[in-house]
Amino acid sequence: MGRPGYVTVPILSVLAAIGYVYYTTVFLAIPAWLGLTTAAGVANAAAFTALAAACVATYAVAVLRDPGRVPASFVPDVEDAESPIHEIKRKGGDLRYCQKCSHYKPPRAHHCRVCKRCVLRMDHHCIWINNCVGHENYKVFLIFVLYAVIACFYSMVLIIGGAVHLPKDEQPGSDSPRTSIIICGVLLCPLALALMVLLGWHVYLILHNKTTIEYHEGVRAMWLAEKAGNLYHHPYNLGVYENLISVLGPNVFCWLCPISRNIGSGVRFRTSYDIPLS
Repeated sequence: MGRPGYVTVPILSVLAAIGYVYYTTVFLAIPAWLGLTTAAGVANAAAFTALAAACVATYAVAVLRDPGRVPASFVPDVEDAESPIHEIKRKGGDLRYCQKCSHYKPPRAHHCRVCKRCVLRMDHHCIWINNCVGHENYKVFLIFVLYAVIACFYSMVLIIGGAVHLPKDEQPGSDSPRTSIIICGVLLCPLALALMVLLGWHVYLILHNKTTIEYHEGVRAMWLAEKAGNLYHHPYNLGVYENLISVLGPNVFCWLCPISRNIGSGVRFRTSYDIPLS
């Protein structure tokens, strides 16, 4: 496993997959179906090229952008009236402190054993970007997955069209366009399914303002609460719209813009206790 920001085999695999799908779609499927000299062919080739470029760009940002470092000066202020809750250790009830990094952990921060440091609002460590998905790169990671899903289905439509319109008398072979198109189509099916599941999972998390880590912690907390006869409520769940804003930003028109980042410093987050009851 390489250090965060370094090129690894999984990263090269992702780039190779993008390149293979792009080549097959633009230089084999589109010419076979629409032709690259027609208006429809040029338009689809340009649109898919732009989508592929967006995938590569957002992927590169997800790989290279730091997911969020805990400020060296961070110390939780238990007397701060603007922070109604403080996360504590499961055992002992002390404020969360990282023994490996020798500093306190802000809310929602966790230590990554691969990156060997604490990450703000850590969701998970992803081998496919050789980086953690955290406060600073979560949005661009989500946008990359969204663009990748759209690209997969767009490519599948063009590939199916190309396969149908290939000459019937073409001799099959390992280097024939028909073979390449069919192989690419077969590979796209599980890839599109996996990306759709991943996208759906993170949409669910965003709507509930949870991270993957918090989801699994919440399952246990809910079980313990029910066992004690209590109800568990995720403290960062502000309602669907507020949850979307907290992750994607206040400007709806910039929600899918990869250059805009998550709001806030990643050290303090709004909670349901901040919202006055109606």
